[in-house]
Amino acid sequence: MDVAIGLVVLIGSATALAALARRFGVSEPLVLTLAGVAASYLPMVPQVHLEPEVVLLGLLPPLLYTAALRTSLVDFKDNLRTIASLSVGLVLFSTFAVALVVWWLLPVPFAAAVALGAVVAPPDAVAATAVARRTGMPRSIVTVLEDESLFNDATALVALRSAIAAMAGAVTVWQIGGDFLLAAVGGAVIGAVIATALALLRRRITDPVLDTSVSLLAPFVAYLPAEHFHASGVIAVVTCGMILGHGAQRWQGAASRVAESTNWRTIQFILESAVFLIIGLQVRWIVEGAWHSGLDHRTLIVTALAVLAAVMVARPIWVFTPVLVARMFGRTTEPLSHAAVVSWAGMRGVVTLAAVLLLPDSTPQLPVLELLALVVVGGTLLVQGSSLPWLVRLLRLRGPSREEDALAKADLLQQASTAGLAELDRQIGPDTPEPVIASLRQRLIWRSNAAWERLGRPEAELVTPTAEYRRLRLAMLAAERDAVLKVRDAGAVDYEVLQHVLARLDLEESMIDRFDENDDQRRTEPLSTAAGAQGCVHLDEAPLVTPPAGELVCQACLDEGLRWVHLRMCTACGNIGCCESSIGDHASVHYRASQHPVMRSVEPGEAWRWCYVDQLLG
Repeated sequence: MDVAIGLVVLIGSATALAALARRFGVSEPLVLTLAGVAASYLPMVPQVHLEPEVVLLGLLPPLLYTAALRTSLVDFKDNLRTIASLSVGLVLFSTFAVALVVWWLLPVPFAAAVALGAVVAPPDAVAATAVARRTGMPRSIVTVLEDESLFNDATALVALRSAIAAMAGAVTVWQIGGDFLLAAVGGAVIGAVIATALALLRRRITDPVLDTSVSLLAPFVAYLPAEHFHASGVIAVVTCGMILGHGAQRWQGAASRVAESTNWRTIQFILESAVFLIIGLQVRWIVEGAWHSGLDHRTLIVTALAVLAAVMVARPIWVFTPVLVARMFGRTTEPLSHAAVVSWAGMRGVVTLAAVLLLPDSTPQLPVLELLALVVVGGTLLVQGSSLPWLVRLLRLRGPSREEDALAKADLLQQASTAGLAELDRQIGPDTPEPVIASLRQRLIWRSNAAWERLGRPEAELVTPTAEYRRLRLAMLAAERDAVLKVRDAGAVDYEVLQHVLARLDLEESMIDRFDENDDQRRTEPLSTAAGAQGCVHLDEAPLVTPPAGELVCQACLDEGLRWVHLRMCTACGNIGCCESSIGDHASVHYRASQHPVMRSVEPGEAWRWCYVDQLLG
């Protein structure tokens, strides 16, 4: 009962603190860690001793797996060299940099110093993702940081095992190299095999509940065999997750993908929040153990600060050196601002605390080494985690633009709709009812128009057709649900029937297209794409700037007494017409009459063009 109550309090407190941190826009890892530190000194809070098996087997696989599911296999291949440099080269460089500092300042053998270096070398996947999400970094940087953090734990754990073996005097350079090769290759192979087997199984599962259950087992099914054969369980889990995530659209149903995504997001939130709270709860007993270890307190403090400095300095040295050398020879155009952010995003987390607990009890100065690991975790979270958003703002790095994303989404949905309409034409048979065909066409048109209406003037200034549809349909669904609930409360219909009807209403409500949350960001630069689209001669030949033929109004709408939504202009003659979401759709009418292929938006802050012939954005 005590354990159950403790788990409920831990998860409940972590969830509440994470929610408060999100509400006030502060760093969740930092708030949770500091709260854990404060709680560890309260008399009613028992000592929390984190067992390494709990982290390495219970927490690490699901956290890595949920991150791997969202990792783009295409982006990973494009950044493979950078990711390998950071997850292997930087981890080893940091390991020996810290080892030299510890060996110089403490009375410990070099193997023990290397062991501590391996413990504190890998930045934490959870910390990197949590901080990156709230800083608004460019996507290219976030991709590198998240992919790096998926693989660096494997390098660190292999180095740690080798150092522990060296303390016992039973390791050679060849053995270390063999262990690393076995860990990397073996883990990747086992992860790929498990992913292939699970993919074959999930192709035959149509029930979302069963499919999600298999998904929940996947990280452990990949991790355990890899560890059993002395390969890297970390690499196995990440490889399995990346393959399954990449192929999910082909071998999973839509309901299964939605259920899996929701469940893993929930698991990730609970585990991440609990992890940082647990880190803080470790502080008291680790500090007390080191303080009474017999080592001079001045030496202890100096060593702790020196190790923290070594960890924080080693990363910028490794990141900046190749970039500066490449720039000297003109071999890269990577902005130094990107390198600065990558070099400063080195927060450590729970894996470091779990790894230090793997050190054998016979390790010299073990309580001190545990404190040094804790100082690195707390120091990097406090210094780097809290200052990273400030650095991003100082360097004026722009995160993903909601407006540019909206334009890309509209273009992609338009391409999907074009393909869907073409397939509809091929599938229509002589017995297909005309109302069904019209309904399917209208659904695709409304979906595409909803995406294009995201552009132009803010919704607060204009009620678009799809926004009005959304408002009215949601009001109707609320009334329908109230009517069904009245029937339920009266006990007039079987409860199972009622549940099916309510589920249908919930499903329809969830399917209604909604604007993205937090979409009130104002545009600060023109919304545009490349000058032309690949393979479209019309966009290549059309002028980028054309003077309008008259005032920026849809004269046809004024003549017919209609109201337009957004305005478009023909790049050939300057004619102004309203968009597809408008009742008149006079831009399309002008194209059909003139056969001028390209129009462009004339809404404030927009500079994109559209080819009617090839259905391409430019």
